[in-house]
Amino acid sequence: MLIARSVHPLPGEAERKERLLTLVYGFSSRRLLIVGDLIADEFIYGEVARVSREAPVLILEYDATEILPGGAGNAANNVAALGGRARLAGLVGNDPEGVRLLRSFDRGVDRGAVVRSKGYRTPVKTRILAGGVHAARQQVVRIDREAGWPVTDGVSRAFAQKVALLVEQCDGVLLSDYGSGLVTPQLADAVRRAVAQRSRRRPIPVLVDSRYRLLDYRGFTTCTPNESEVEQVLGIRISNDDPDKEMDALERAGRLLLRKTRMNGVLVTRGSRGMALFEPKRPTVHIPIFGSGEVADVTGAGDTVIATFGLALAGGASLYEAARLSNYAGGLVVKKRGTATVSQQELADAVIADHDTTVENWSQEGPAQGRRQS
Repeated sequence: MLIARSVHPLPGEAERKERLLTLVYGFSSRRLLIVGDLIADEFIYGEVARVSREAPVLILEYDATEILPGGAGNAANNVAALGGRARLAGLVGNDPEGVRLLRSFDRGVDRGAVVRSKGYRTPVKTRILAGGVHAARQQVVRIDREAGWPVTDGVSRAFAQKVALLVEQCDGVLLSDYGSGLVTPQLADAVRRAVAQRSRRRPIPVLVDSRYRLLDYRGFTTCTPNESEVEQVLGIRISNDDPDKEMDALERAGRLLLRKTRMNGVLVTRGSRGMALFEPKRPTVHIPIFGSGEVADVTGAGDTVIATFGLALAGGASLYEAARLSNYAGGLVVKKRGTATVSQQELADAVIADHDTTVENWSQEGPAQGRRQS
C-alpha cells in the first residue's frame, strides 16, 4: 500500500501570518492625524565630471532637483502609501520651497490643516548626490536651512486649538517633533486632553517621535527613537564591540527610557540590527531586520516606522504585532534611495514571504516522503 507523508505548518505560523495580513489590509479604514514639523527634503543630482583646479573638490554636472516631504510630511506620505487616510497639521512658509513642498504630497494626504505663514521660512534639507554613469549616486554633502523663526505663544495656542478639534475624527495621532518649536509637550498635553474628551469610547493611540527632547513627553502610548537618540537623551553608550555588553547596555537604556517616559511601550530602532521592543513587566523582544540587512539609504526610515506602527495600533494591533509590521516596513524602505515610502502591497508581500510555510518550515511528523510497504 502506498502512503504519502502528511505535513502541517508549525503551530501558529499560519495564524500569525493571517493576523498580520488582516491588520495590513485594514489600514485602508484607518485615519491618522499627523502633527509636526514639515521639512522640504531637497535632492540635487549630478554626475561627477572632474576634480576642480580651484580646490580639492569634485565638479558635478547638474542633472535634476527633486523636493520631497520630510519630517512629519514624510510620515503622512507613508501613511497614505500604506493605504491609510492621513490628515496633516503643520506649518509652512509662503516661500517657493513651501509651495513646492505642498505640491509634492501624495494625493491621499489631506493638507487642509497645514497653516501657511508669511513670516515663516520653510525648513529645507538639501542633499547633493553625485555619481558616475555606471555608479550609484552617493550623498556628498547636506545643507540645512532652518526655519529661523521662533514660534510665539499666540501661534502655539492657536495651533493647539486647531489640532484639538481634529482629534475627534481620527483613529490615532502621530506627533513628530524635529525641533522647530511647533510641537511641544504643551501641544502634546492638549492632544491628550482632546483624546480624553472624545465622544467615542474607544481610546486611540498617541505616538511620539521627538528628535531631541523625548524625555519631556510622558504618559503617551509609545515612542520610536533610534539607538543614537536613546544614547543622547540618556547619556548611555549602547554600541559596543562586545555583543554581551552591548545587549546589557541596550536593556538598561530601554528600561530606563520606559520608566522615565511612562509609556505603554518603547520601540528602539537599531538600523541593520533590527529593533527592540520594551514593555512594562514583559521581557524585551529583539526583532532582527527584515531582509538581507543591506542598507541603501536610511533617510526618513524612522518616519516609515512610526507611520506603520501608528496604523497598526489604530487597527487594534498589540505593540508586538505593530512592531513586527514596522520592522518589515523599515527593512523595505532602507533599500530605497532618498525620502521613500512603502506601499500596502509591499508590506503584505513581506509578511507573506516571512511566514512562507514551505517544506523547510513544516513539521516532519509522520513517515518520510515516498513509499513504504504496509
